[in-house]
Amino acid sequence: MPIFVQMKTIGILRETKQPPDKRTPLTPEQCRDVMDKLEDVQILVQSSPDRCFPDESYRNMGIQVVEELSNAAILLGVKEVVPEQLLSGKTYLFFSHTIKKQAHNRLLLRKIMEKGITLIDYETLVWDAGNRIIGFGRFAGIVGTHHALRMWGLKKGTYVLKPAHACKDMEELFAQYEHLEITPARIVLCGDGRVAHGAIELFKKLKIHHVTPEEFMENTYDHTVYVHLRSEDYYERKDGREWDKSDFYKHPMEYRSSFRPFYQKADILINAVFWKEGVEPFFTREEMKRKDFTIKVISDITCDIPGPLPSTLFNTTINDPYYGYQPLLEKAVAPFGKDTIEVQTIGNLPCELPVDASVEFGEQLIRHVFPNLLYQDTGNIIAQATIVQSGKLTVRYNYLSDFVA
Repeated sequence: MPIFVQMKTIGILRETKQPPDKRTPLTPEQCRDVMDKLEDVQILVQSSPDRCFPDESYRNMGIQVVEELSNAAILLGVKEVVPEQLLSGKTYLFFSHTIKKQAHNRLLLRKIMEKGITLIDYETLVWDAGNRIIGFGRFAGIVGTHHALRMWGLKKGTYVLKPAHACKDMEELFAQYEHLEITPARIVLCGDGRVAHGAIELFKKLKIHHVTPEEFMENTYDHTVYVHLRSEDYYERKDGREWDKSDFYKHPMEYRSSFRPFYQKADILINAVFWKEGVEPFFTREEMKRKDFTIKVISDITCDIPGPLPSTLFNTTINDPYYGYQPLLEKAVAPFGKDTIEVQTIGNLPCELPVDASVEFGEQLIRHVFPNLLYQDTGNIIAQATIVQSGKLTVRYNYLSDFVA
């Protein structure tokens, strides 16, 4: 619900989840711009040694940098807040990763309720059509696709690319490809949201040839191509009836994977799907042992565990991004071996381009969220995204009551 007070004080949280996240909801310039345009808004920034914008850059913009944020009514972060550091009675906005009953955040949700906090989750801020208003998905897609192409070069021993986090920004990341000839590969991209379209953005930048599913299956190529698949391309009804996307997500048990023709043709798989419990995996571990399973590199951007890919065993990190999946042993081993499928499962990919990601996120936050949060909640955008109101689950999220019981 909108915070109707005479002076609206917003606090920018220091990220406390490990490993440290360098992103921020608002850049120094954006903080200054908000305070100049909204005279009833004050912004405080909690000091951080990890943020991609140093404390001094905020001070230079006339923004107060403080150690604690008890004077702020609204607290903005990026990732989950350490439960012990939650301040009672405040309104928090961050990615809580609780709406799917993620077990590792059960304590977090309990503490939020115990402390009478209001929690608004960025993930649940959606337009009327259901599309998310705000997020880092574009950058997850770009960085995850860069990892796929980087692994392919290392796998084939033909070229070497710097990881995204070793680049100053996205411009430097793109510059690496300027005179690079990518070893021919057949790429399958699954998904149709922000993440997938971030991947497509990089493909277009690199002028990688897009082909239809039919062309991918029927033709041979001497250059790199990609096919963009949506769920209707690799799932089918078990009873043979016509495909229905809405029904697929409502009754996933009535559908089965039809991905096999693609894993028999692809070199690289990039997973950018929204995963829902009950949906059958793309393929099984037994299928990954088959001689006709041709995929050699997997970039699992959404990395749900369990999820659509049985080779996704755990989250890797920015500093140690890859492992080799050994199909016969069904376990992780050192990457880039003779019989391994190379896998990346980094859970915080946008952190590799923190400046670019923070700038875009802050723009979305200011343009689409602040008017509804601070003044008039047009279309109940904030109300519908509020998981907990003053310590109590809202009606929309009451299904979480057994999760926190």
